[in-house]
Amino acid sequence: MPDRLTPPAAWAEMRDGNERFVAGNPRHRQDVDRRAELSMRQTPHAALFGCSDSRLAAEIIFDQGLGDLFVVRNAGQIISDSVLGSLEYAVAVLNVPLIVVLGHDQCGAVSAAIDSQTEDAPLLPAHIHSIIEKIVPAVRRVAAPAATGFVDPASIDAGVVGREHLRDTVAEMLERSEVISAAIAEGTLAIVGANYRLLVGNADPHIIVGVI
Repeated sequence: MPDRLTPPAAWAEMRDGNERFVAGNPRHRQDVDRRAELSMRQTPHAALFGCSDSRLAAEIIFDQGLGDLFVVRNAGQIISDSVLGSLEYAVAVLNVPLIVVLGHDQCGAVSAAIDSQTEDAPLLPAHIHSIIEKIVPAVRRVAAPAATGFVDPASIDAGVVGREHLRDTVAEMLERSEVISAAIAEGTLAIVGANYRLLVGNADPHIIVGVI
């Protein structure tokens, strides 16, 4: 594979890798020779920003090997200065042509954000609260709050909230990072916001920014 792919070619590689994973036919390389190739440099063909959930192992889901992906993960795929700095490094220094933002169903952070808006919601530790509050706007858009302002979690589709949050994440990335938005405008970068379905293994694209 060449060092530099176009955004469409990079997404095709990710899509095909996910199809191989779903089919149970992986071909990624993690052998001694590959380690030697990578000992002095890296040329990943995509950056992936995803949730820290243990079931979201990026290289496995997309059947990629050592050196193929530049991966940034935190609970709930929440934008922060460190996340933006890492992704800007991938774009500006490593010249990746693609950023995949990966959410998933049955997300604990999404469920916690929904529960935080109920009348009897417990207080959360400060650092967990700082994560959850970034997902709350998606909850409020999807929910139909009662007159009290609280929500009934039984009436909320967590999958819809997760996809709304995925959209918010991509939008915030573009708004806050001049490096990323400029690369999109120049046509050297694309962003795909995808949702991973735990049971079947598919990473379904929901948001596309740029040309793929």
